[in-house]
Amino acid sequence: MASGVHAAADGVAALGISAGAGEWAEPCPALRRNLHLLSHDQVELAKMLLNEGQGHLFEHWPEPGVDDDKKKNFFDQVFRLNSSYPGGLAAYIQNAKKLLADSKAGQNPYDGFTPSIPSGEVLTFGDDNFVSLEAAGVKEARNAAFVLVAGGLGERLGYKGIKVALPRETTTGKCFLQHYIESILALQEASCKMEGECHTKIPFAIMTSDDTNALTIKLLESNSYFGMEPSQVKILKQEKVACLADNDARLALDPNDKYKIQTKPHGHGDVHSLLYSSGLLEQWKNTGRRWVLFFQDTNGLLFNAIPSALGVSATKGYNVNSLAVPRKAKEAIGGITKLTHVDGRTMVINVEYNQLDPLLRATGHPDGDANCETGYSPYPGNINQLILELGPYIEELKKTHGAISEFVNPKYTDSTKTAFKSSTRLECMMQDYPKTLPPTAKVGFTVMDAWLAYAPVKNNPEDAAKVPKGNPFHSATSGEMAIYRANSLILRKAGAQISDPVVSTFNGQEVEVWPRVTWSPRWGLTFKDVKQKVHGNSSVSQRSVLVINGRNVVIDGLSLDGALIVNSVDEAEVKVTGHVENKGWIIQHVDHRDTSEKEETRIRGFKFEKVEQLEVNYTEPGKHCLSP
Repeated sequence: MASGVHAAADGVAALGISAGAGEWAEPCPALRRNLHLLSHDQVELAKMLLNEGQGHLFEHWPEPGVDDDKKKNFFDQVFRLNSSYPGGLAAYIQNAKKLLADSKAGQNPYDGFTPSIPSGEVLTFGDDNFVSLEAAGVKEARNAAFVLVAGGLGERLGYKGIKVALPRETTTGKCFLQHYIESILALQEASCKMEGECHTKIPFAIMTSDDTNALTIKLLESNSYFGMEPSQVKILKQEKVACLADNDARLALDPNDKYKIQTKPHGHGDVHSLLYSSGLLEQWKNTGRRWVLFFQDTNGLLFNAIPSALGVSATKGYNVNSLAVPRKAKEAIGGITKLTHVDGRTMVINVEYNQLDPLLRATGHPDGDANCETGYSPYPGNINQLILELGPYIEELKKTHGAISEFVNPKYTDSTKTAFKSSTRLECMMQDYPKTLPPTAKVGFTVMDAWLAYAPVKNNPEDAAKVPKGNPFHSATSGEMAIYRANSLILRKAGAQISDPVVSTFNGQEVEVWPRVTWSPRWGLTFKDVKQKVHGNSSVSQRSVLVINGRNVVIDGLSLDGALIVNSVDEAEVKVTGHVENKGWIIQHVDHRDTSEKEETRIRGFKFEKVEQLEVNYTEPGKHCLSP
């Protein structure tokens, strides 16, 4: 035993720390007593932590011989946090100190900038321009790659799983990830068809985190990638960053493990550095890709917007195209803004809603973030869907390596801003990418109606019920009802008679309940597709459910009052006509506190009682007619 102690002392001496020395560690006796356990690299990390004011991390450390493995594991984590952040943990802490000081002082991050209304494209659903842009976008889709940022769990929603596994809507129960993949495959097929014969496989990258990585892979593998070839899908896992306990940027220890630093995701801005370091962008360029489309994990309407928005990028030559919707003033969604600096620099950028109002007030707009005569803010709402032109994107990342400017958003306990309600961390957002672009970059946006393109699922029932009247709930309830509304309005525009909605309240949220209409992406990828498949004097009553699974299903003179599900193989051509009436499906209210129900049901506040339905399956090629 004695020889082991001598060996340890010799090891410490070799580091230039005599057994009684380690003066640099004097302010932290608990660490000093344990120094001989550490490797040279670990000692250097310990020095760095003390230099950066992090001595509290070691205060609880017991004598050598107790929890020694946990102490070494602590430094394994510090090593990972240090190596995964540009400039290391010291840079992270220093950046945090500056950003926290600015936050406490109420510093305006846009000091010196004057906001103005940017220029972009405003589309009207269903008109000739929209239809031609959709066609241009579908043609261009074979030159695109898609990137889904899916690093977050559904905790804020009141759901313990990964968000992309949640049902997009509960009529079919298809999850968000299945819908996204089926939409990309439908685009791939339609794009190739326009070219005659092509065998392009559209690449699909998913950014995960420690929280979501294993569950995302399991969801894909257990569902055979929802029909996509596994080689098309690439998983990129982002690392987390250390949490901050206070305004001095003291790192927070994990409440469940005092030998671990608490960590949280750094934000979806990491997607740029991950794409750069993975080499995927160069691969995509070498296989003829021209566009990269980024999207978020729980917007069930987003693929309604993608064909026309990609058409805008292609016809306007935008290097950066941000998808946007009309935005109500002070709504919790960033506004796309043109900023001009006193030195003449300009940029078109997303400004977060909590920064837009003070920025406007500070630059001669006494009402701040206010609606104009249209009833909406003149600054379109950013929905975090970006279309980047690949060539210029790669050139920019060669300079920045994908680093994105950061921010901090602590939740303070009171107006003194001296303490946090819970730990915070530095964050970065993928839509801040244009901040580093030269003024010559073509940065634009495409605005579409929110009913068509934007219904994110992010708020739990309690938070959603507190949303001010007239503002969107952004909950599982509103997200599902928005899908039925969009599909009903698209069918209406295509010439069908769709009954008006009724208003109902679920989990304290008053929503419009339209007929529960849903279809697979290959049936209605674009408005032109839908229009070609809706004929005659078709009608759907408010209480009805209509599910179309199949490519070649034509609605021609259908009168539906009940539940109808049509499933068909690609080679079958199905005409649906006549009067279908049955008892249908009844919507039942569910209380979000009712633990006898599944989480995904509770957060919606409703479920379907499938009393009666007509379900037809066409498994044989050829022409078929459903005429009850």
